[in-house]
Amino acid sequence: MDHARLAATFRKLALDAGREIMEVYGRPDFDVAAKADASPVTEADLRADRVICEGLGAAFPEIPVVTEEQQASHGIAADVFILVDPLDGTKEFVQRRGDFTVNIALIEHGVATRGVVYAPAKARLFYTDAQGQAVEEAGPHDAGRIGAVTPLHVSKPDPEALVVVASKSHRDQATDDYIALYQVADFRSAGSSLKFCLVAAGEADLYPRLGRTMEWDTAAGHAVLSGAGGRVVRFDGHAPLTYGKEGFENPHFIAFAPGLTLLRA
Repeated sequence: MDHARLAATFRKLALDAGREIMEVYGRPDFDVAAKADASPVTEADLRADRVICEGLGAAFPEIPVVTEEQQASHGIAADVFILVDPLDGTKEFVQRRGDFTVNIALIEHGVATRGVVYAPAKARLFYTDAQGQAVEEAGPHDAGRIGAVTPLHVSKPDPEALVVVASKSHRDQATDDYIALYQVADFRSAGSSLKFCLVAAGEADLYPRLGRTMEWDTAAGHAVLSGAGGRVVRFDGHAPLTYGKEGFENPHFIAFAPGLTLLRA
């Protein structure tokens, strides 16, 4: 696997997809349709998906691609594959809150090893480099020129003053009850896979998710967090969260900075 080429391709395609998304986002109005599971989908989702999948097919024709927006891809079973969510946080996009991302991740034998998370409305770009180190690239973001890059490292948590990040759109009582087990000094609120990236950047210590997610929602953020020294484990038993599961659905999970002792509900 040519990880340097892969990292460059993921970065470029995320930026290209981001431009497609922002063109739609900048309109005074756009149509919102409902998929079979009642989740929203827009022209931006489909345009970003097309750009990413065409680019991946041209660059890495030998690697299967599983993408949220193409049901036919959900039957793929492979040891090595690419997971794509072309617009993670469509609800945030529709409500014009800015916390939506482009997610592209490489899965190798159940592990999210490389990934890119791009939040075009927030001008934040996170990815793993050729060596697997997580970085954030400063804007303005240009597909042809790499900006200043800062390596990311998770925080050293203070168990008596934790910073917790939680979902803007999916916060529930079970999550609040679990967070209440810890001594929390501050909260961060974020949508989409940005929550993983805030932990990776040391801006939060803990992100529990006790709700439904799919693998394409989490893989890219998981790769970035792992590249910054963080971990993502299942809520039930704290085994590592893996990928390539039947149906691509995740169990509840906890993303965190090591050094924090996880508690059990």
